[in-house]
Amino acid sequence: MSGPSPSERLGLHRSLLTSQLLQAAATVLAAVATLVLGQIEDVTLFVAGAGMIFVCAGIVVLSPRDDLPSWLILVAPVVDVAAIGLMRQSAPVAGIGLLWAFPAIWIGSAFGVRGVVGVTATVSAIIAYQTFDGSQRVAASTFVLPFTLAALATMSHFAAKRTRAQRALLEKQSAELRRSLERSRRQEDLVTEVLDAVDFGVIRITAEGEYSVSNEAHARLQAGAGSLGPAPAVYAADGITPLVASETPFARARAGEAFEGELVWFGMPGDDRRALNVTARHLPARDGVGAGTVVVSRDVTAEELALRAREDLVASVSHELRTPLTSIIGYLELALDDDALAGATREQLEIAERNATRLRELVADILAMSAASRHGVGFALEPAATDVADIVASAVTSVAPRAAAHGIRVDASGVRSCPAVVDAHRLRQVVDNLLSNAVKYNTSGGVVLVSVAREADAVLITVADDGPGISPSEQGRIFERFFRADTVRNSSVHGSGLGLAISRDIARAHGGDITMTTEPGAGSVFTVHLPQKEGAASWSSTS
Repeated sequence: MSGPSPSERLGLHRSLLTSQLLQAAATVLAAVATLVLGQIEDVTLFVAGAGMIFVCAGIVVLSPRDDLPSWLILVAPVVDVAAIGLMRQSAPVAGIGLLWAFPAIWIGSAFGVRGVVGVTATVSAIIAYQTFDGSQRVAASTFVLPFTLAALATMSHFAAKRTRAQRALLEKQSAELRRSLERSRRQEDLVTEVLDAVDFGVIRITAEGEYSVSNEAHARLQAGAGSLGPAPAVYAADGITPLVASETPFARARAGEAFEGELVWFGMPGDDRRALNVTARHLPARDGVGAGTVVVSRDVTAEELALRAREDLVASVSHELRTPLTSIIGYLELALDDDALAGATREQLEIAERNATRLRELVADILAMSAASRHGVGFALEPAATDVADIVASAVTSVAPRAAAHGIRVDASGVRSCPAVVDAHRLRQVVDNLLSNAVKYNTSGGVVLVSVAREADAVLITVADDGPGISPSEQGRIFERFFRADTVRNSSVHGSGLGLAISRDIARAHGGDITMTTEPGAGSVFTVHLPQKEGAASWSSTS
């Protein structure tokens, strides 16, 4: 054997030491038994053989475990085989040959096929010599013993070979596990470094509701916010409504709830507050068991304060504009009542009145949008039992002159009586906007179909036109604030891009919604869904 590794040297030392100690113990037992039975014929030869075994065992015991001499691995079993031969020669009828099983097993395991052949040939030669010498008589053991030793050595060889293969496999698996562990450690360090480098908080919550992973940003954002316990002074998105501990995003995430973009305020109104945008998402399940939730929190205080400042400015400016505009329109109407006006002067005043009226409508839309802001107080609805058909019919009558001027026919034959509990003023605002858009963006000679129908516990108001429709790329943004399609912006049709957004907010404040179906070149259909029963809506709701 050449160049065994330190672990192999240690294994050889252990196996050789075990074999020698067991053989020495068996030799002691054989010596006592043959002495008691009086089967020793040559005491000197017997003692010499036994002494060789004991000396060899002592050398193995005293040899260093981590530096086993190479010569001892080969010499020890050879000496044992020879010593057992001497003892068998001195006690022919004692069955000492059975002791050859110990070196045969060790030689088979340590030296493989060569060891099996060598020990079998050596033992067979000794048995043959002693038989022909006359010191041993011919018996069944003369033939069975070499075969038995060869079988034992062979089985030991295959067992050792299998053990070495298993050890090699285990070492490979251990090395692979070490590499995998190192890769996992590097990946974990990389993920930790990345998470600690970002400016938004990340935390993982196990399926049992325990915090398992978090980054430095989460600790900074949650400093003083009580994320690991009851969160004091936590408010909803409006910054006014207080939240109890069980309603905070982190408590909801620990309870297993998933949500997107929840805005909460930490701190009392008027203090140095912090706004966090929190998202909780479930991790993919493993083996059918939930893996928990990851919660991402982002500091949006600057953005929210900027939005509030902008909305406050817009609302303030719009409010300040409305008063002088109302006065201007009033004086223009008084001037137009004068029959003595010249034709050119009247035409100029009418142009001024139309533009002032359009400007007032724009200011009204901006104020309504400001009231509908998610930071505002919401729509103050005043619901009452009303026939929706009357509201729609009144709106149709109002838009009819404008539609006729554009060569558009308004068909209200589908309007049916449908009582509901709604805010008539706000609902009229919705219908006026839908009808105005249907007339404004329709083509000359087109038709606007208006209907009111009942469906289960809902009232449906439908306004359909056969105009150019809306392109697929713009359909998803049609209800956004201040959004106007490219074709409309490049035309002479004026608008603020707020009407549909305001209308949808009013519908949602009633507990309903507005849906749209459209195809380019085939017109558009807007449907207002309203709950018919009282209590289906939150009458003071923010959008």
